[in-house]
Amino acid sequence: DAVGRSAAMGSIEGPGAPLALLPLLLALALLSPWGSAGGSCPPRCVCASNILSCSQAVLSSVPAPLPRFTAVLDLSHNNVSRLRADWAPGRLAHLHALLLSHNGLSFVSTEAFAHVPHLRHLDLSSNRLRALEENLFSDLTELEVLLLYNNEISAVDRTAFDNLGRLRKLYLGQNRIARFPLELLRDGSRLPQLALLDLSANRLRSLPVGELQALPAWLRDRLYLHNNPLACDCPLFQLVARGHRRRLSAVMDFQEELRCVLPATSAPVGILALAGRQPLNCSEAREAVLEAHLGDTVTLSCDTRLRGVRSRHWETPGGVRVLEEGGNGSAALLANGSLQLRVLRPEDAGTYSCWVAGPLLNETLYVELLVHNFTLHGPHDTLNTAYTTLVGCILSVVLVLIYLYLTPCRCCCCRGAEKPPAPRDDSINSSVLSATPNHAVGVPGEPCRSRSASGTGPGQNGRFKVGGTPQPPPRHGPKVQRKVSDPDSVSSVFSDTPIVV
Repeated sequence: DAVGRSAAMGSIEGPGAPLALLPLLLALALLSPWGSAGGSCPPRCVCASNILSCSQAVLSSVPAPLPRFTAVLDLSHNNVSRLRADWAPGRLAHLHALLLSHNGLSFVSTEAFAHVPHLRHLDLSSNRLRALEENLFSDLTELEVLLLYNNEISAVDRTAFDNLGRLRKLYLGQNRIARFPLELLRDGSRLPQLALLDLSANRLRSLPVGELQALPAWLRDRLYLHNNPLACDCPLFQLVARGHRRRLSAVMDFQEELRCVLPATSAPVGILALAGRQPLNCSEAREAVLEAHLGDTVTLSCDTRLRGVRSRHWETPGGVRVLEEGGNGSAALLANGSLQLRVLRPEDAGTYSCWVAGPLLNETLYVELLVHNFTLHGPHDTLNTAYTTLVGCILSVVLVLIYLYLTPCRCCCCRGAEKPPAPRDDSINSSVLSATPNHAVGVPGEPCRSRSASGTGPGQNGRFKVGGTPQPPPRHGPKVQRKVSDPDSVSSVFSDTPIVV
């Protein structure tokens, strides 16, 4: 055995040894990822399989040449201040993650990503970028995560994020953005896959609350707006309060940081603390309450936070399940998961529930529907009630006037017999104290029947009394005797004065 081993060693160490080892060396070179076919590992970098880490290597530019098979390139914590178009002279078809954070980067060429079309993760955070130019990321059609937080960005071109049809997460927090980029969210046409938008710690003073409230709940669940100098108003409170009621992550995780500035003040206050607080005195938010009238057609939205919903169904207040799309009754399930109710009836009022089954968990939503009777609560009811009240008041006034001034005479045939004219002084008193004439005029040719029970004369106001009123004793002197007023006659004292009941 020893002789055999020495013979074998002698054959390798002999003159033909290099020729014998050449095929083995070539095979090892081809199997190594850092062989001549793929390039060598750049100096001051660490290479592991298809990962190239050059972090904290005090680099002022991207090392070259880069291996063509590189899938992850980490250049963070260096001094690469400018990313030119020629930083990658060759096409890096395998690169899917590029990390350039903490570099003091202030310039990025619009053609910088032309040679990395399959990039899915791009980290440009913690740099000195001030603007996002036109079509800056348009070559990254497969990009899914874009980190731009902790920069100095104040201007964002409307076309900067064009062609990013697969972008799911966009981080723009801790910048100087003063205008909400609503075009990124409107209609879902520009970024259809976007599920997270971070705009926290910017300079936003107002929000398009109506447009944001119309967004689906799964997007509002990851819309971060905390630590902005927002102006306090009740629509903003309603937006945040509804998110808190729905337990959206963007609200629940940052309740303390969701603050706003009241008018004429500088100290921020919690947005959720605006409920019933002066000077705004905002009312509590009601979640999913819909009001309609009889005969209307309404649509109840199933505003779920879940994406990738596997199935959903609605349940009416009467316990009836609506499963099939379309439907043949008054309730129909639409393609987007909403429930449409046609020709509302009083029995359609109540609480509807939407049951959603997601990939990991389930969710139940409740929508309260109030159905008003048009004849009782419609717009014409106020007019009808006011008209009825006015007519009632007029009739009441007419009846009171008739009672006071048009009371029929108790003697239906004639008035009292003609009386002798009263003295001058008495007529003066009568004209002041009584509106009823003291001289009754008889109708010639008509018989007159007296209603008195005795032979006493008529009293004041043409009335007759059974016992009469005793006359006062005559006074001394030439003056004419004065009459005593009748206590039984209401008209005897200030009868021309209206009586207020």
